Amino acid sequence: MLKELIEMIAKALVDYPEQVEVSELEGEQTSVIELRVAKEDLGKVIGKQGRTARAMRTILSAASTKIRKRAVLEIIE
Repeated sequence: MLKELIEMIAKALVDYPEQVEVSELEGEQTSVIELRVAKEDLGKVIGKQGRTARAMRTILSAASTKIRKRAVLEIIE
């Protein structure tokens, strides 16, 4: 569920949605969600002063709280 949420948000932000890759590494209490985008789209996903990335992390945190799990978003270059 969290993986699909991040994928949907990222695809809406970028110019090359076909290059968006999201993978999820699940632990017992924590999930690490890795987001990869095209090099040209990296700035769009991070945003000015990291605002877009922070907003995505806030949404992810709210969604993960609802399912009683901790989630971390990693944006990989």
